[in-house]
Amino acid sequence: MSFNPKHILGIKNLTAEEINFILATAESFKEINTRQIKKVPTLRGKTIVNLFFEASTRTRTSFEIAGKRLSADTINITASSSSVVKGETLEDTAHNIEAMHPDIIVMRHSASGACDYLSERLQCSVINAGDGTHEHPSQALLDAFTIRQHKGDIKGLTVTIAGDVAHSRVVRSNIYCLNKLGANVRIAGPRTMLPAGIEKLGCEVHHNLKDAITDADCIMMLRIQHERQGKTLLPSLREYSRFFGLNDSNLQYAKKDAIVMHPGPVNRGVELSSSVADGRQSVILDQVENGVAVRMALLYLVAGGEKLQDS
Repeated sequence: MSFNPKHILGIKNLTAEEINFILATAESFKEINTRQIKKVPTLRGKTIVNLFFEASTRTRTSFEIAGKRLSADTINITASSSSVVKGETLEDTAHNIEAMHPDIIVMRHSASGACDYLSERLQCSVINAGDGTHEHPSQALLDAFTIRQHKGDIKGLTVTIAGDVAHSRVVRSNIYCLNKLGANVRIAGPRTMLPAGIEKLGCEVHHNLKDAITDADCIMMLRIQHERQGKTLLPSLREYSRFFGLNDSNLQYAKKDAIVMHPGPVNRGVELSSSVADGRQSVILDQVENGVAVRMALLYLVAGGEKLQDS
């Protein structure tokens, strides 16, 4: 079976075999990031455009570093520096960029489905770096990579994702990814932040953080996404932190070797106490480190393709 993806738009349409192949490819690239000279000629001559219409630190920087470590020419474009501020449409912006013959456009956009929309209209490859509240595939892949690094096989693990579920693209990609790899997924958050019917994606729904994290192997906390809510869904941040913030006291309900994750940015004192964010069970910086290797794998597979051998 061949695995030559033209685009990476989401986890939903990937098989477990394809996900494992991406993670195995990322494992082979991780070693490059520990070398004294962190560069290989794999994508020399390829051009990658990072087109970001929303603010980003980790995702944009890691895609840029990933491209440069593979020797690709990497260009960053933000909304404030693009002609969108002058009234140009997204499609016209993308067509103008494509006229310069890039090989890959990595895009983040506030509208769900924006990356799918462009992939149907452009000849070059498109990688989804987060679209609205839809998906964030590279984040879910680096999360799975990090879980495997610390826990080995993901199958049979209990993973709790807690916080602003309704407005998170990370949680949707993670539910798809973790289910396909055999994990048991729990979701927790205030009722105002849990979309109706999310259990149909394949997860347990809890309205109490203690119940959700009891005997969990992994806990992933999400920030409150004020920029997407449009209205106040909580009485106060203090009350949210009291009932849905992870701290040293309630972390004790999880397994003793449970790992704590966060896709970033962390709002300290809200969804995570500083003592937990910086504690021995936190693997947040491992997620950031692994993000470079995973995004190197995605760029490599989209740009060059690879054969997926039967195991």
